[in-house]
Amino acid sequence: MSRPSSEHLFLRACRREPVERTPIWMMRQAGRYLPAYRAVRSRASFLDLCRTPELACEVTLQPIDEFGFDAAILFSDILITLPPMGLDVAFPESGPKILTPIRTREAIDALVVPDPVDALPYSLEAIRLIQKGLNGRVPLIGFAGAPLTMLTYAVEGGGSKDYPQTKKLLYGDPQAAHALLDKLARTCASFLEAQVEAGADAVQIFDSWGGIVSPGDFREYPLRYAKQVIAQLRASPTFAKRNVPIIYFVNGCAPYLDDYASSGADVLGVDWRVGIDEVRRRVGDGVALQGNLDPGALFASPAEIRVRVADILERAGKTGHIFNLGHGVLPETNPEHVRAMVTAVKELSAHS
Repeated sequence: MSRPSSEHLFLRACRREPVERTPIWMMRQAGRYLPAYRAVRSRASFLDLCRTPELACEVTLQPIDEFGFDAAILFSDILITLPPMGLDVAFPESGPKILTPIRTREAIDALVVPDPVDALPYSLEAIRLIQKGLNGRVPLIGFAGAPLTMLTYAVEGGGSKDYPQTKKLLYGDPQAAHALLDKLARTCASFLEAQVEAGADAVQIFDSWGGIVSPGDFREYPLRYAKQVIAQLRASPTFAKRNVPIIYFVNGCAPYLDDYASSGADVLGVDWRVGIDEVRRRVGDGVALQGNLDPGALFASPAEIRVRVADILERAGKTGHIFNLGHGVLPETNPEHVRAMVTAVKELSAHS
């Protein structure tokens, strides 16, 4: 298997090494905005895509071939680990649904921490196929859902606006909440470790709903268990031997910046609600940053996209920055506007 070397822009930027230009990749690179993805999706359900290595490989490679991003990210879903834990998950077009939400301590105690090699072989095989398809062109990023985000889905039964069941568990029965978060953290870490052993070159922990709590509760719940995941990964011989970068992304990170840098991750993801220069000032120079263009900005004209790209690049500086959207690309996005963004980043970030 051809493996990316440390010369790749993305991996060097993760480690805050000098690069000749800013690398760019996007969270949720594959998706409904791409005609090639929609063609594959017309032949298979979303869950079939996630669980069929050949299809997951195909849609992972599509945006790399189309746009030339500097890293690929495994096509999967953060909820893919919940069924092996003992939860029934469905993926209708309206969004994921947990058919039996976790609402009691007894239900939490009944959940298992699965062995990813036995429970998620399709994701690991997809990684091996993707690496063959990439043939060393760019690194491959694996990912998993962060414990707090996974808890929200498990107890709410799907997406939520106010997270009443989540808050009821966190504040009404904190012991049970910690028990669930511990199981989710161990599941997350084990899955990420298995992804690296299968060939992933970096990993990202997605805390899409980590920003729903107060600053004190951020330390007690999302951050505490992200640290547990990262500590388990750091203790892995595979991670240590290959110096695998760990990315931690919290959607809505602005209120927590002073704590955010203490996660132990190599890279912190930044959404669009805070200036990336302010993030750098608050977190210091010890970590790389990724972000932070508003995904909605891709609805602007290519000329305006270029202006916004230039602003972020200027604010971010020349070391330890990976250009990214502040969250996933929106399905209605014009692919040519994605291309305009990639071109702007490559042209405007060239360093003398």
